Amino acid sequence: MINKKPKLLEKLIVVGDIVLIKPKKLSNKSKGGLFLPPGYKEKEEIQTGYIIKCGPGYPIPFPSEEAEESWKNIDDKVKYVPLQAKVGDLAIFLQKGAIEIVYDNEKYFIVPQHSILLLERDEMLFE
Repeated sequence: MINKKPKLLEKLIVVGDIVLIKPKKLSNKSKGGLFLPPGYKEKEEIQTGYIIKCGPGYPIPFPSEEAEESWKNIDDKVKYVPLQAKVGDLAIFLQKGAIEIVYDNEKYFIVPQHSILLLERDEMLFE
């Protein structure tokens, strides 16, 4: 049963310049030690979380048909400019650009890359 959640997430296909982010668990105490009401931190403008899935990137438009030459091999595959974000990065993003969803009783954010302000990457994850 431990591997159930990753299997469900594999079914999700993220499109375009979108990333799926799992929010970091936030403390329910202020810096001074006061307990904050539920949902207080979730309403802040800036959120942080880990990138779970990434879309393929920004699609590159096909060249116009006028420019095509009959001797060239036409490749029907869509090409993309890849995203800077990678799975495993810690993202700091704007809350107002994100869409909150609940999938399999877990909270996630669907965030366009232009709403991500900063990425923290541990290069050891990619070696």
